[in-house]
Amino acid sequence: MQKATIASGITVQRISKTITFFKNESKAASMLQQNGPKPLLLLLTWLGSRPHAVDKYREIYFRQGFDVLTVESEPSHFLWPRWGLDYGAQVLELLQSDSFVSRPLLLHAFSIGGYTFAQMMVHISMNAQQYKSVTNRIKGQIYDSLVIGSVEKMAEGVSKMFFPSLQGLVQWSTLLYFRVLEGYTVDYYNAAIEVFWNNPLQTPGLFFHSENDPLSDHKELERLQKKWQQQGITVMYKAWKDSPHAGHLRQHPQEYLATLHQFLQSLNMSPKGKASIGLQDPTPEAENLEAIPFQRE
Repeated sequence: MQKATIASGITVQRISKTITFFKNESKAASMLQQNGPKPLLLLLTWLGSRPHAVDKYREIYFRQGFDVLTVESEPSHFLWPRWGLDYGAQVLELLQSDSFVSRPLLLHAFSIGGYTFAQMMVHISMNAQQYKSVTNRIKGQIYDSLVIGSVEKMAEGVSKMFFPSLQGLVQWSTLLYFRVLEGYTVDYYNAAIEVFWNNPLQTPGLFFHSENDPLSDHKELERLQKKWQQQGITVMYKAWKDSPHAGHLRQHPQEYLATLHQFLQSLNMSPKGKASIGLQDPTPEAENLEAIPFQRE
């Protein structure tokens, strides 16, 4: 495991090719640690994310005193779900290691990173007692541009996002691949999707999404949010009519940060002084953020 210092108070430790730990020893981290173990952000990035783009999100949490465990997904985890399932087990094992076993956890997953967490949920649903030490520490879950919808919708989205000039061919090839290898692909997707919809975690959730995202069916996402509310989970969301996939912070920075700040405050995972974490005052849109716990009849 290689270690390096990238900024004042931040040390980087490469755990594997796709997993990196960022230790935060800044003043903000010291303030949070006075109240108990330092919180750990589990940051599940989007496919093909670039370091400088992910740095913008890490910096937000550094200012709030978090350590950050960055977990990257690879195309193979999606195209061959058995590998994705094994990868999810590796992340769960790491979260139970001595370095992290006592840490309060916050999840922030982008795009296909939500699928990686769904694979982790599959293990949790099958071995609830084994992973109790993880689930008991998860205080909140944040999903940005969650990939959701049918296999056909995902194939359409992938072809639009990554191969626009060959969209028809790529979409057809992807669907053919899934159908030929259905027992090794679609069946695994369906299992992960079912567990995700019947969320074994009863911790609050926050969703960032847009209506024009080709990889995320916003109507399906709204149904998911309603389903979680019916399970008694507090759900908050911020939606835009026009905003790019995994690019909401860049397109709507003040609304994004204000919404995130409000959510973290509701979890008691944010320092009291807004100035100390570098967030703007909430915009009117963020003040109207939906937070609707399901009311049982």
